[in-house]
Amino acid sequence: MKILVICQYYYPEPFRISDICEGLAERGHDVTVVTGVPNYPEGIIYKGYEGGENRYEVIGGVNVYRCNTIPRKTGAFYRILNYYSYPRSSTKLINKLNIDFDVVFIYQLSPIMMAKAGIEYAKSHQKPCILYCLDLWPKSLVAGGLRENSIIYKHYHKVSASIYNSVDKILITSQSFSDYFVNEFGIDKSKIEYLPQYAEEIFENVSQKEPGAVFDFVFAGNIGTAQSVITIVKAAEILIDEPVRFHIVGSGIELQNLQKYADEHKLKNVTFYGRRPLEEMPEFYSMADAMLLTLKSDPVLSMTLPGKIQSYMAAGKPIIAAINGEAEKVMKESNCGFCGSAENAIELACNIRLFIKHKDVLSFVENSRAYYEKHFNKESFMCELEKALNTR
Repeated sequence: MKILVICQYYYPEPFRISDICEGLAERGHDVTVVTGVPNYPEGIIYKGYEGGENRYEVIGGVNVYRCNTIPRKTGAFYRILNYYSYPRSSTKLINKLNIDFDVVFIYQLSPIMMAKAGIEYAKSHQKPCILYCLDLWPKSLVAGGLRENSIIYKHYHKVSASIYNSVDKILITSQSFSDYFVNEFGIDKSKIEYLPQYAEEIFENVSQKEPGAVFDFVFAGNIGTAQSVITIVKAAEILIDEPVRFHIVGSGIELQNLQKYADEHKLKNVTFYGRRPLEEMPEFYSMADAMLLTLKSDPVLSMTLPGKIQSYMAAGKPIIAAINGEAEKVMKESNCGFCGSAENAIELACNIRLFIKHKDVLSFVENSRAYYEKHFNKESFMCELEKALNTR
């Protein structure tokens, strides 16, 4: 198949779409990605892409075209400019390509508007259009503080309804998304398919840490308000005099606030590493006795299944979580660690103590890996994705 992939973010930005596209290319498909200029998450254009450099590349057998996009920088003004620059410029770029694609695949993160270029191409060329939903719109805006009765929310509700109803099939990363699409937008259930994420193969060769006098706990991922990493930092404060160390790997809008909190409270048991490339992540995973998973207490976020849970499980790591909803359900089904309520630092600290005293940590390791192989492995994902794309 000749596949047109639409996503505002792509390698070297830290999103799984790059691995998916290379996987499709390895299976013999002709994959073309139309993406933006890399600047996520700091809002600064990556080195080597400034001034119009590398607007076309072949990466892992995938043709990657980058359209002009305004960097996110900081603040709502630049975020809005960033959100709207991609759909406009990606539409123009696709029209210049003059390629007859068989199918359009939209990897939908935020903002929902990133899907527009793919939908327009599919409509004008009468091609099937498949959307993979990772961020629920406009509900994800509520988690960010926007009120549902606001004019802005109502506007994006119309935009989202139009986009979700314009595609031929919606693939969802969480089973909880299905009812939302049916009830909120009247989408037929037959158009919705559950396709949970997988983890990159690099996580499958992570070594387990030998038990020692000090226990290490690692969080890896984006550090925004939704991730509620402050819950981890506050748990570290509670455990300040106990034999534990916390390692926070990643960056985002909340990183400086967390560093400030840790400095003000003299938390010497917390280390921040900033954003690191994917190839370095196994090293951080290997230092962990267990991985940490947190989310803000929010009904919308509770519907999501964060992609890091697949990475943690692929590595066979025990997980200690402060999370509600879909991820809590997976934690209980897999029996791969301990799970408490979202944003509850006291409960997280108690679960860390339970983990330290637990006599059969190996069972968590085995359960984590076994659950991943059964429910989230890459081979199954790629086969199901191929079926969904091959709708002719």
